[in-house]
Amino acid sequence: MEKKALLLLRFILSFLFLVPLLMLNACTDECETTITYNVQEPVYMMRAALRNAVQVKPARTLTEPGKIYAKDHFLFINEIDKGIHIIDNSNPSSPQPVSFIEIPGNVDMAVKGNILYADSYIDLVALDISNPQDVQLVKRIENIFPTNGMLVNDTASVFVASYETRTVTHAVESDCNGNVRNPSPVFNDAGSFVRQSNTAGRPGNAAGKGGSMARFSIVGDQLYTVSISDMQLFDISNAAEPREGAKISLGWGIETIFPYEDKLFIGSTTGMHIYDNSNPTSPVHLSSYAHVRSCDPVVVEGDLAWVTLRSGNACAGFTNQLDVINISNPRNPQLVKTYPMQNPHGLGIDNSALFLCEGEYGLKVFDVKDHLKVSENLKAHMKEHDAYDVIPLGNTLLMIGKDGLYQYDYSDLNQIKLLSKIPVIRQIS
Repeated sequence: MEKKALLLLRFILSFLFLVPLLMLNACTDECETTITYNVQEPVYMMRAALRNAVQVKPARTLTEPGKIYAKDHFLFINEIDKGIHIIDNSNPSSPQPVSFIEIPGNVDMAVKGNILYADSYIDLVALDISNPQDVQLVKRIENIFPTNGMLVNDTASVFVASYETRTVTHAVESDCNGNVRNPSPVFNDAGSFVRQSNTAGRPGNAAGKGGSMARFSIVGDQLYTVSISDMQLFDISNAAEPREGAKISLGWGIETIFPYEDKLFIGSTTGMHIYDNSNPTSPVHLSSYAHVRSCDPVVVEGDLAWVTLRSGNACAGFTNQLDVINISNPRNPQLVKTYPMQNPHGLGIDNSALFLCEGEYGLKVFDVKDHLKVSENLKAHMKEHDAYDVIPLGNTLLMIGKDGLYQYDYSDLNQIKLLSKIPVIRQIS
């Protein structure tokens, strides 16, 4: 009798334990919820289409300006991923648009003599701009630049030109509390893995001058270009026939290049690298100045390098500051002083006048004769701008921002004057 009672008790306990599991499974079968995430979908371009895409067009308005370059009395303004505006700046108070060169995937540029060098996604193009209204493609070096951080296979007929963000919402199995059960990895149309996320993710024979955000620079007969991890050199002794030169590994996170005397200063997300450029065909690493992870353009004058660090999605980190670095010994750069800033972007320096772009907080101008008292010598603050980068040209300053290109007369730092503005006119879709 006791044995039967024990068996009955075990059965009852087992039943009571199984019921919640059965109910949970039933609930899982009957309930579902929706999840929303963003995927980065590739935008492909035919290689053949890229090779035939460079064209000169009538002048057009600025819509999404990027980097700037100055050469003689011409200005060159990048339209991000679209091409380059050519501006006649003979009179800085009244700049005149001349033409627009369509160059798919263009971000950077540099000019030597009458030849304009520009990136076009994976290629370098050399353009004769002797007649800026009839620009001619004279050379293309194929498959020289990485796109999206990777080099494209030489035999590929298509390549990924960019990525577009697409928001996806779909139903998934869930428990009764709305918790997703065993979510599967999400694949985009190309079949590549995308992690689930709730967030979107510049005439004579000399060279011109670029801004602090430049990835292209010219010294003598060498064109230097930096990608996210490498410096690619080109021999431009025959300007119309650029030839591929050395490729130097720089490490990851490379952003900008700034030449000064016989040195190259490379800005990266983790520090500033100094290269001896006494032999322009073979730069040699001298030292690196490390800092917290952030965006890092650099300019140099005399024995001092000026570096801005900023935070933001693309830069990571939470630092917004101006660093002053003593480079009198380029093998051992030393931090001299740090000044807090709001959101510093590009910068320029000319005869102890420092011009600093603060993004949405405007343009600041400092007298930095005393580099230990920079914050005490703010000469001007144009708060109405969203400033990205600058090029000081003696007495005239070029400043590019989200709302256009500005030119200032800074011959008197105590009375800086606006000369002209080429506005951004965005198309209404």
